[in-house]
Amino acid sequence: MATLDVVIPAVGESITEVVIGKWFKKNGESVRMDDMLCELETDKATMEVNAEQAGILEILVPEGSTVAVGAVVARIQTDAAEGGPASDAPAAAAAPATVAAAPAMSSAPSVPASSVPHASSSVAPASNRPDSIVRSSAPAGPQRRERMSQLRKTIARRLVAVKNETAMLTTFNEVNMGPLMEMRSRYKDSFKERYGVGLGFMSLFAKAVCLALREFPVINAGLDGEDLVYHDYVDLSIAVSAPRGLMVPVVRGADHLALHEIEREIARLAGKAREGTLSVDEMAGGTFTITNGGVFGSMLSTPIINAPQSAILGMHNIVERPIALQGQVVIRPIMYIALSYDHRLIDGKDSVSFLVRVKEFLEDPYRMLIEI
Repeated sequence: MATLDVVIPAVGESITEVVIGKWFKKNGESVRMDDMLCELETDKATMEVNAEQAGILEILVPEGSTVAVGAVVARIQTDAAEGGPASDAPAAAAAPATVAAAPAMSSAPSVPASSVPHASSSVAPASNRPDSIVRSSAPAGPQRRERMSQLRKTIARRLVAVKNETAMLTTFNEVNMGPLMEMRSRYKDSFKERYGVGLGFMSLFAKAVCLALREFPVINAGLDGEDLVYHDYVDLSIAVSAPRGLMVPVVRGADHLALHEIEREIARLAGKAREGTLSVDEMAGGTFTITNGGVFGSMLSTPIINAPQSAILGMHNIVERPIALQGQVVIRPIMYIALSYDHRLIDGKDSVSFLVRVKEFLEDPYRMLIEI
């Protein structure tokens, strides 16, 4: 019988094991060449394993198992006919020695309302108070459980670590978005005609951030033990909400890119995030992060630092608000912006001054073009 081993491929330089998140095919099912077999989860991304040949699939390792890179997780009987599931396909075998099986998460059955026992009407002795009724601990309604993905576990672990291991503080400011919106409206058509890409707010914020980081390099720095490491470049992380969770791809050398180059790179990376095809390398090594909760309607938030970086800028929604301008109350489109930073290496003076500088560039966007 001719068989082909399905082996866990190398997925990144520092990654030695992955979790089998999902099998797209069933044990004993017929597969064709290039069919998606399973989804692998790592600390930073998910990826898929495809069939290299057609045949009948024999699954050796179940979903939720942690496996080493290079482990055999399934076999394909390549000399079997592609007629459908094999009736005599063997059951899933035990995982090889290189596999550490993760504990299975069983789904909790839904509990029909009719099966929930009524609350007891018994009360404590010598007490007629209604609040002394003993109530049932049964679920109030249906429940379901889902296994937490490896990506979500990593996000949770890192967010808690940042809160516990850094002296995180957040400073806020507001931006009158009127001038930026006016400039964008005036030039967006000619910009797209010339460069083939739209002019969005994210590239303008990225440009303002890169210019401000030149003046306040400590915001772009990081801690390595007892050393303060300054980066003389900006690899800008852009938080993207994807179907599989939060992804943070990196725009390399953003401080040396023109607006249209930043737009193209953001569009490319965001597209890969939505498709689930971002590589580990495309999300590694950023020096500063921008996140935009405004696209979901957020008015104000305190973003959490993307470790090992030292600061993150949060954008929010744009809302018309009354402000005082030259002694008059006027209505302007206002965005609140927030900078969370690690107070261990960034002083309040630098953090506040940096955010004010970003505000100045955004409220007078033509200054960004001549960098003054």
